[in-house]
Amino acid sequence: MSLILGRRQLIAGGVGLLVPGVAAAAPSRLAFQVFRNGTKIGEHQMTFAGTDGNETVSTDVDMVVKVGPVPVYKYKHSAVERWSGGRFVSIDATTNGNGKIQKTSARALPGLVQITGPKGVVKGPADAVPLSHWNQASFGKPLFNQQEAKMLKVVCTKVKPGQWSIRGEAEIDDFYDGSGNWMALKGKLEDGSKMEYRRI
Repeated sequence: MSLILGRRQLIAGGVGLLVPGVAAAAPSRLAFQVFRNGTKIGEHQMTFAGTDGNETVSTDVDMVVKVGPVPVYKYKHSAVERWSGGRFVSIDATTNGNGKIQKTSARALPGLVQITGPKGVVKGPADAVPLSHWNQASFGKPLFNQQEAKMLKVVCTKVKPGQWSIRGEAEIDDFYDGSGNWMALKGKLEDGSKMEYRRI
């Protein structure tokens, strides 16, 4: 139930901008409570290691959707994203949606980004990056879905300082503080329900 796209993949990711592709003064950890239609369904956490532009970003998402007391959808997602010299290097992700496990990866190669998933290999543009929300500089580049291992057909628009709109295959708004740190997310899922991230 990720917030990267759609009902099954609206998530995976999170912070700022000084040098293109690099988070500015990123905190060592970001954590969010995740809400669906106002009800808390889980948490999304990210940790940052390394220096600006040479970072390893680890993501862990754990959500459970219930009807009354009965769990009807369980979702877990983990990913390790690497950057070097301000450029995307790689990402490895594992997603468990109600027991269905998907493993995906992407590697920056000369002239392209090779994205590999259960359905095979996709060759993305050389400047493609994962939609993981934390880095505002990514919104000016071709984006791919790290869970589905495919390029995204979206348009990213800077609504105002600290707010970006993502439209097309997704309906997401990301919010950032004055230092460029990811602060919140609001999105609409395929079933019409509303998803919201609140920083903790």
